[in-house]
Parts: sequence; C-alpha cells; structure tokens
Amino acid sequence: MATEGREVILASGSPRRRELLANLGVPFRVVVSGEAEDSPERDPERLAGELAALKARAVARANPGAVIIAADTVVAADSDLLGKPGDEAENRAFVRRLSGRTHQVYTGVTVLSGGQEFGGVERTDVTFRDLTDGEIAHYARTGEGLDKAGGYGIQGVGMALVARVDGDYSNVVGFPLALVIRLLRGAGVAVWGE
Repeated sequence: MATEGREVILASGSPRRRELLANLGVPFRVVVSGEAEDSPERDPERLAGELAALKARAVARANPGAVIIAADTVVAADSDLLGKPGDEAENRAFVRRLSGRTHQVYTGVTVLSGGQEFGGVERTDVTFRDLTDGEIAHYARTGEGLDKAGGYGIQGVGMALVARVDGDYSNVVGFPLALVIRLLRGAGVAVWGE
C-alpha cells in the first residue's frame, strides 16, 4: 500500500520525536492529540502500546486519509510506573529511586494508514550509576527531567546519570528508530527515500 501523496502526521509535541523523524527523511507535520495520558492499565508494555494507539486514533479522527504516527514512553522501576514528575521534589525522588539500579523503558509506537493499524513496543533496560545526594539535587534543579517519563532525559544532562544501556538507545529518547522504520515501511511510507 503506497502512501504517495498522503500526508504523514506525527501525533506528538515532543521535540525529540520531531527531530528523530525528520532525520529519517520523512516529510511530516505535527498535530498533538490532546488525548489524556491515563489508563487503568498497570503493565508497562501494554500501557505504552495502548497510549500510543489512543493518541494515533484521536489524531486520525480529525485527519482522515493521512498516515498517523504516535508514540508513548513508559518507565518502570520494579512494579512502579514513573511518569513525568510534577515538580523538582518529585524529580529528585524519581532519580533517587533509579540511582544504582536497572529500570525499564518501554515505548509504544502506532502507525495508522488506510484504515490499518500497525504497532509495536520496544523495551530497553537502563542502569543508573550510584548517585550522590548532591548529584541528584543538581540534576533535578536543571529542570530537564520535568517533561520526561522517569524524570530524566538521556540525550541531555541526564546521560551523566547512566552507567549502561541494554537495548535501543533511541527508545530511551522516546522514539525507537528500528521499530519506527519497520512500522512506517510496513504502512508504505518511504524512509530515507526507500
């Protein structure tokens, strides 16, 4: 199913997702879904997939005929889900919780095209090094983690928190490129001209 002439819409306001999609050579415009990011689902993998699909479907309703791509990232530490911290104090608590431990980052991606839905979820394990109280406080003061699941951004100052990444690094940024490329091509969208 070729999508020639069909508009591609990224259903996300994330500047990181915009930059990564642009790097794939896919022309697109951004439409933020406005869909509430809550669900009773507690399994992080299912939750990430569900929220991505909800965002994609919300944007598709207002943009019939377009190819929609949406993503949602969920961070899990043991059985707890760590969303976006509400303030600096909660950001400190999140980073303290992750210090010296391994947690999981799940990003669900959904592509809607021609009435068909293509989706998947990527998982990456991230291990933080042991952090001092001063390092935790300093990072939280930067404000970088306030708009990010888990309370940190691996592509910025937060990379200094991380000792090890097992899996797709771009997944931790919030847009797992191998999965995104596979889903877009499956929906007939050319990536890097192919």
